[in-house]
Amino acid sequence: MQGPFAALILQTGILEFIKQGTVFTFAVLGVLACFSVISLAIALSKWMSFAVAGRLDSKFVRAFRKASSLDSMVTAAESFRPAPLVSIFEDAYAEVYRQGRSPGGVSNIQAISRILQVGVNEQLSRFEQNLNWLATIASVSPFIGLFGTVMGIVRVFNNLGGAGSTSLTSVGPGVSDALVATGVGLIAAIPAAIFYNIFGRKLKEMGDRFDNFSLEFLNMVERPAGE
Repeated sequence: MQGPFAALILQTGILEFIKQGTVFTFAVLGVLACFSVISLAIALSKWMSFAVAGRLDSKFVRAFRKASSLDSMVTAAESFRPAPLVSIFEDAYAEVYRQGRSPGGVSNIQAISRILQVGVNEQLSRFEQNLNWLATIASVSPFIGLFGTVMGIVRVFNNLGGAGSTSLTSVGPGVSDALVATGVGLIAAIPAAIFYNIFGRKLKEMGDRFDNFSLEFLNMVERPAGE
């Protein structure tokens, strides 16, 4: 059964309640709307970036495992850009080349390992960019909405003193106008929190993929030529 307040909302419509808002209400809703747009834009961009990177990395790894040597992968790597693993591979290969790889191995395998780790960190940092915005929007939006609600309720009580009426018809629009801010704050925060967790998991999976490739790279470097 619907209560009298819910019935009033259905009769009047949420747009009518928003129309009765103040400049402060519109400012709060405008900020939250901007946050929603920013969150959606970041989510779409990151989703495409992770999808492309994952697809190209998988193809590059398959080609790498079939390669007989690192030298044979240098030219082939161009076909897999902009895969993150290509950048990691090229940085590490450059170090191998500087050391003058011999049939018996390289002179400083630890240096190559460090170069690989630096490349992994750089690529993870690149894909981590703007994720902090999702975390910020997810944590701040509910408080901005709540702030708008509190200020709206304060305005309602201030108006009650001058109106001299406490009926639902007189206070309903003001209260609903205040509550809309909380609702919009949650609408902005929930998707941002969901996307932040999703991309955090994808970032961890990407890190594991990079680490596994680094181990395979080192194995190929230490493998005697001709094997």
